[in-house]
Amino acid sequence: MNIAIIIAGGRGQRMHQDVPKQFLNVNDKPVIIYTLEAFERHPGIDEIGVVCLDGWDNILLAYAKQYHITKLKWIVPSGQTGQMSIYNGIQEASKRYQSSDIILVHDAVRPMVSQDIISDCIITCQEYGSAISVGDVNTVILKKAEDAVDSSKQVIIREELAQTQTPQALPLKTFVWAHEEAQKRGITNSVATCTLMIELGQSVHFSSGNETNIKLTTQGDMRLFKALLSLEEKE
Repeated sequence: MNIAIIIAGGRGQRMHQDVPKQFLNVNDKPVIIYTLEAFERHPGIDEIGVVCLDGWDNILLAYAKQYHITKLKWIVPSGQTGQMSIYNGIQEASKRYQSSDIILVHDAVRPMVSQDIISDCIITCQEYGSAISVGDVNTVILKKAEDAVDSSKQVIIREELAQTQTPQALPLKTFVWAHEEAQKRGITNSVATCTLMIELGQSVHFSSGNETNIKLTTQGDMRLFKALLSLEEKE
């Protein structure tokens, strides 16, 4: 089985809104529903679980019913950090699924994830044992000077860089091992699956992302999301 775990635990303070960004309405539809619909449509996704901000689970269930998200099978509360939220999802998954099943962890606030990105993430994980959606870095990157954060004298070679996105996938047994091992080593605030694996000394394999798989963090991101939706409708 292939299971999507959607991480919807953020409060979105940089949006300067009272409503968490994953529940903001865009064109009369909550952001998280766009995300859930992408995984609902994908024929390779068997079930969906959501790690949800405390107090919003009933609202999410109502939205899922309204928009016919039939693959949503469970919701668990989020943790204090991103790492803890993913761990909460993995704990629930370990009660429900086989150790060899593939888990795709995805940000609720990446609503433009394409069917091709999901497919390549699954295929890459099946072949290599891990899959991290990435995009190319297409701008010049400078390293800040150690003695002055507002200056630089070093260029980072962009061909050596990869810009990570989600979904990020591992077999369930690998996720369980990684989070248990992280607890043993005192790793408590790794920001993503890829960073956790690398902190544990593991390599990860890349799958295909793209530039429209944006993460909604700021008001500017929201404007871009609306523009992409408008372009999709015209096409």
